[in-house]
Amino acid sequence: MKKDVKQLAQRLLKILPAAPVVDWTHTMAARWQRDQFSNGFVPLRQIDDISLDDLLNIDDQKLAMQRNTEQFVRGFPANNVLLWGARGTGKSSLIHALLNTYASSNLRLVEVSKAQLEDLATIARALADAPYRFVLFCDDLSFEAGDATYKAMKSALEGSVLKAPGNVLVYATSNRRHLLAEYQSDNQANSIIDGELHESEAVDEKMSLSDRFGLRLSFQAFKQDQYLAVVERWLTKLAKEYDLLGRGKPLPMDDDLRREALGWALARGVHSGRTAQHFARQWVGERLLVRDSSAHGH
Repeated sequence: MKKDVKQLAQRLLKILPAAPVVDWTHTMAARWQRDQFSNGFVPLRQIDDISLDDLLNIDDQKLAMQRNTEQFVRGFPANNVLLWGARGTGKSSLIHALLNTYASSNLRLVEVSKAQLEDLATIARALADAPYRFVLFCDDLSFEAGDATYKAMKSALEGSVLKAPGNVLVYATSNRRHLLAEYQSDNQANSIIDGELHESEAVDEKMSLSDRFGLRLSFQAFKQDQYLAVVERWLTKLAKEYDLLGRGKPLPMDDDLRREALGWALARGVHSGRTAQHFARQWVGERLLVRDSSAHGH
């Protein structure tokens, strides 16, 4: 019976497409893909062209990430990083911008989904001998109570007896400071003994994963003037890219446009870089459509 199953599996492997071999010389980023028959890296062809200059209101975070990444690509000691905080404030975009900045210095990126965190050690071993520096990018991580997947990440970051290869770091983003859900009961379980506060095991467990990131950076929601500055940045960039206003003409960032941008954010409940970018796409796209329709007599 076992022999028949093995033969069947071998026949299936022959007809199933093999995982693509990545040429890291011409591939900046890839996604780790695993199924029941194979695993491997899938090249990502469309890379966000965002630059560090496009990211406003996070200067301290940018500087810290640039220093850490610069250390890493130069072969110096560097830290795994957790970027946490309000949604849409530039956490993932910052990592994409760093890839664009340091790709010429042999930085590469591998996206790893939450479902495949158990493969982190396997991925690191597969990349250990490549002459590049790899960021394993785990985006929008969070874990609910009873979710044991985070233990795989804890072991991969620190705690395993196996030393991680020096050409691999983990950059992760989350809306949660400690990655795991926190409850009021966690604090109620704290105790005071002889005047000393003792955290409950639940709190300690929740902090144990985030503590394994050597660098932890927080991102806060933008204030109104910060949000409007980001709106102006994206409007200017898109208007120039599509030649909306004509050469030399400034963007009309007047009171009406500001009110329109603020109304857009109010409807979405957040002042963030993502909200600003979405508004800019809508505003520029609508005007390009009107211009195109007028040119064709529609």
